[in-house]
Amino acid sequence: MSEEAVEWQLPRHPRSVGRSRARLREQAADWKLPEDVTDTAVLLLSELMTNAYRHAHVSPGREIRTRYALEDDGRRLRVSVTDASDTMPTFRNPSPEDESGRGLILLTLLADTWGTAPRRDGVGKTVWFSLDLDGITPAVAPSPTASAHGGSTAATSVVPPTHGTPPSSRR
Repeated sequence: MSEEAVEWQLPRHPRSVGRSRARLREQAADWKLPEDVTDTAVLLLSELMTNAYRHAHVSPGREIRTRYALEDDGRRLRVSVTDASDTMPTFRNPSPEDESGRGLILLTLLADTWGTAPRRDGVGKTVWFSLDLDGITPAVAPSPTASAHGGSTAATSVVPPTHGTPPSSRR
């Protein structure tokens, strides 16, 4: 089973949400992912990044790490966000007037799978989601985006989630 991945470290700041979306779009274009998958991934990444910068109350200087990976020989996109907070996300029951609180609901509805896990090698947690590429095999080549921006293509081991959902009816 091969994997192509890129990682970024960003400051815990509102601007990092937009930067992570732009970097995911660039990487998805390099991987020639379908536009609908890219749009869904960018929306869900935005939710996870927003949660990480708003709710991960940690010491100054702690960064947020994002990781985008094609797994299972390019049949699945997996996106993860790691922050330094040990507090796991929880579902909320937002009212129609609430301006926030729908991120995990969106994950459940749009992602094929998702989950959370404490970091194995330090303080914090990782929240991830995956999207099946519906039989589309993207053209995977070494990413110029990763080398141009200092990303890493080092593979990491998959941590079993402590919470997850079954595949949704996204199709």
